[in-house]
Parts: sequence; structure tokens; C-alpha cells
Amino acid sequence: MRVPEPPTPSVLLLIPAYNEEQRIEPVLRDYAAYFRRFYPGRFQIVVVLNGCIDNTLGVVQRVAADFPEVSALDFSEPIGKGGALIEGLKLAPRADLIGYVDADGATTPPAFLDLVRRCDQADCVIGSRWLRGAVLHQSQSQQRRIYSRLFHSFVELLFRMHIKDTQCGAKVMRRAAVERIHPFLRIADLAFDINLLYALKREGFSISEVPTEWTDKLGSQVTLSKLGKKALAIPLSVVRLRLFYSPCYRWLRPLQPLEAWIYRTLGATPPRRGPPPGNS
Repeated sequence: MRVPEPPTPSVLLLIPAYNEEQRIEPVLRDYAAYFRRFYPGRFQIVVVLNGCIDNTLGVVQRVAADFPEVSALDFSEPIGKGGALIEGLKLAPRADLIGYVDADGATTPPAFLDLVRRCDQADCVIGSRWLRGAVLHQSQSQQRRIYSRLFHSFVELLFRMHIKDTQCGAKVMRRAAVERIHPFLRIADLAFDINLLYALKREGFSISEVPTEWTDKLGSQVTLSKLGKKALAIPLSVVRLRLFYSPCYRWLRPLQPLEAWIYRTLGATPPRRGPPPGNS
């Protein structure tokens, strides 16, 4: 008797978006059309709007009229990219695999599908622009490359995760992993990825870093010039995360009002509050 093949995992793709009305429509249409054609399992796209003041929601709704797989989760107040993903990951029970990509289309549908197909190898599969075999169609500026490598060294010094590209906006996880670590996701800014990966490591989930295909998009919201003083909050969040997992965290909790004031002064989204995990 022939043994039936296991069902194809269902996939939930989260796309955090902040004022992306000019770029997100072709990205959504490309993803929806590609997965309809090449992925036999159930596929959903949820755009998580992070305090948009343009017509991003209207664009998403226009695409959803043609592709019911697409929907929106709209937050009128800014909650940060990390905050948007924390909210989106609450939808993990909807699918077997949950992933996210940036709204600018830097990760192509075939590149994301490659990560999905590799999820039989690990609990979390992440794309990397810094591994041999990665395909970069548009290189980052020299300034961004230097900042990226300095930031990577800083993160490696504090967390020792041995991941070459924590910040690549292309990741896929199994539902059980997402549900287990979600209570530990607190960082609402661009340091969210480090929070996610370190939580996975601490909880014993496997992470596979694979070379990906990437196009650095012009007009990205994530540049040092556009971030301005908000960029200073990113290393602050990394240090805060390291302290969060240290035995001394409980003694630092009275300083939370000062921490909140610093984030407000920088115009950045402060970390979310919650009980600390067991100390290591």
C-alpha cells in the first residue's frame, strides 16, 4: 500500500508596513500570484500597518479585492516595525509556518518560497545576505555595509548567536516555535530580529541560516538618514535586551521611567513590558 504524502504546510506571511502606498501593491500582487501558481498549500498574506498616515490601507484593500489571500491588520498609532510583527505573530494559530518579509519587495517570492521549503530542516529558517551563495541584485551603499558589519560585531559580542545576518527581513518559523517564544518578544524597533532569534536560541529551537536572493531597494524606510536620531535607539534596545536576560535585570526595573524618557526623546518606540524570563 502506498503511504500518503503529508499535507503541504499552510503559510502565513506577515508584512509590516509604514507609509508604503507607493511600493506595496506590486509586492502583494507578485506574492499572491506566485504562491497561487507554485505553492499547493494554503497561503495567506497579512499586512500589519504601523501608524500609516497615507493610503497604504486602501492599496491593500484594492489588492485584496483581486486576491482574497491578502488582508490587513491596521494599527492607527505607531507601534514600530517590531511592534507590528509582535502583533502579527499573534495570528500564528492560523498556519503551520509563519514568516515575514519587508514591504519594499527586497525579498522576491521565489526567495521566500525557498525558505518555506527548507522548514523541514529547522524550526526557523532565515535568509542571509552575508553567506556564500547569496545573490545581491543591488548592493547596499558603503555606509550601510559598514554600519551593518559594525552592528553585527556588536550583537555577536553581546549574544554569541553566531548568525551572520540577524537583520535580513526574510524569516520563516514553525507555529510551535512562534507560540512558545511570543511572550518573550518585547523589542518594538528594528532590533526586534535579535529579540526573536535570541528567544528561539534560549528555548532550544533550531535556526538555519541560508543564502538568499536580495535587492536593496531605493527609497527604503530603513536608512540612517531617514531614521535620524531614532537610529540611536537600536543599539540601546540591543543593550536593553542583553540586560533583560541577565540576573541584574530586576535591580534595573526602577529605571524604567528613565528608559521610557530616553526612547521618547529619540522619537523611537519603547520596548513592551512584561515579566523577565528565567535568568541564564
